[in-house]
Amino acid sequence: MIVTLTTNPSLDRTIELARALDRGEVQRASATHEQPGGKGVNVSRALLASGLPTLAVLPGATDDPFVVALLAERIPTAALPIAGRVRSNVTLTEPDGTTTKINEPGPTLDAADEAALVELVVTRSAGADWLVLAGSLPPGLSPDFYATVVRAVRAAAAIGTDAARAPRIAVDSSGLPMAALIASGSGVDLVKPNAEELAELTGHTDPAALEADPAATLLAAQTLLDAGCGAVLATLGSKGAVLATRDGAWLATMPPIVPRSTVGAGDSSLAGYLHADTHGATAPERLAQAVAHGAAAASLPGSTMPSADQTHPEAADIRPLSPITADH
Repeated sequence: MIVTLTTNPSLDRTIELARALDRGEVQRASATHEQPGGKGVNVSRALLASGLPTLAVLPGATDDPFVVALLAERIPTAALPIAGRVRSNVTLTEPDGTTTKINEPGPTLDAADEAALVELVVTRSAGADWLVLAGSLPPGLSPDFYATVVRAVRAAAAIGTDAARAPRIAVDSSGLPMAALIASGSGVDLVKPNAEELAELTGHTDPAALEADPAATLLAAQTLLDAGCGAVLATLGSKGAVLATRDGAWLATMPPIVPRSTVGAGDSSLAGYLHADTHGATAPERLAQAVAHGAAAASLPGSTMPSADQTHPEAADIRPLSPITADH
């Protein structure tokens, strides 16, 4: 079982444009799609599409249109009732794959909501293989919320009867919540930044340079390993992805695709990595499945998540990078 936590989910409406976006002009859409989303929810959707058991934990009233949409898609869900309404996000995609997102801030949660959400995660993730903490935080949650969740989950496992079954923890976030988690020294098992997020976390000034230079990406990832992270899966868009662990590092690229929407491609990559991990794959194989999942997602409309049989990990080009050593 893989449990995901999405603290700020969204009902995602994707509008496909027939030509490039002209600001200030009237344009017709060629297609529209509306799906329940948010980083963790997308990971659960991708896992479910591949037949893996998953549970999406999130805040939302039972009659919220977002929660109703989740149930309509038969996504196993544990929702914490809240007073506010789950946000709606709008994405514009152009024929060349250029994606513009407009994200609402989300409902405000109070201290009672925060405590109840932590308790819900602790309860529902007990015995899971992985716990995925993903996405931004809604207004009201403490910036160190993810660090609090990690401490609570591990503390509960330590006093339980089966401490060995504490879930491994993967995190895909950015900004203050991610910085606070890394600074806490909690040592999560996997972090999945994109180039911009990796640059932000490590003080690198040029995200584009990270995408263009795997060696620079590896150097930045090493700082997160030094901070206690077990592994770093850095997704680099069309440039592929770098996986850095204490045992080695690899770059993976996929053959060019015709992109339709990049919404959720990074979430799909994380799902691919976890999918491969649950099947006992090696590190390079996990990386191959990650880039294969990401490429498949980018070739699908809206925030549609691919199943494993829609991916082609055998097409991935895997290259080892400089070995990771204690003194680099």
